[in-house]
Amino acid sequence: MRDIAALTFITLNGVMQAVRLPDEDRSGGFTSGGWASEYWDPVMEQVQKEAMAEPYDMLLGRKTYEMFSSHQDTSMNDGHVYVVSSEKNDPEWANTTFLSGDIVSEITKLKNQDGPLLQIHGSWQLIQTLRAANLIDEFRLWTFPVIVGAGKRLFGSNIDTEELNLVKTAPTGNGVIMSVYRKPD
Repeated sequence: MRDIAALTFITLNGVMQAVRLPDEDRSGGFTSGGWASEYWDPVMEQVQKEAMAEPYDMLLGRKTYEMFSSHQDTSMNDGHVYVVSSEKNDPEWANTTFLSGDIVSEITKLKNQDGPLLQIHGSWQLIQTLRAANLIDEFRLWTFPVIVGAGKRLFGSNIDTEELNLVKTAPTGNGVIMSVYRKPD
């Protein structure tokens, strides 16, 4: 059995939308894209060390996959990539599988297999679906000293109470805080 971890960058008020680029995701009229740019390099050094050093497979929503594949970030290509999409496209990355249909069932099957950690990057809608199904074991959060107002929030208002254990925390030196939370065993 393998764990699922959500790796996410958020503002102080919990927004995870359009982290890096101004036009990354303007859905819902979001105009604050690129809010993490000035903090990026030290954060990515920590992310590489703390969350991407061990083998993992990726779980991505279609939009995140398209954004990542257009950059061809080779540091993220070593494991298998599972893309949740109602559209079956030709994969731009090797070792890519598209998942559709009953996503909770499909990802539960993946979780029950042997293999490395399944790590979600970005993919707001996928995180919401898997969190509602209680499939996420760990949240790897980088909280930026930025408040942007409205936007897609990691934890919306319609969620049940859940307690998590803080297993690790560290600053980046530029005001961003890494916090890793796990579901209790």
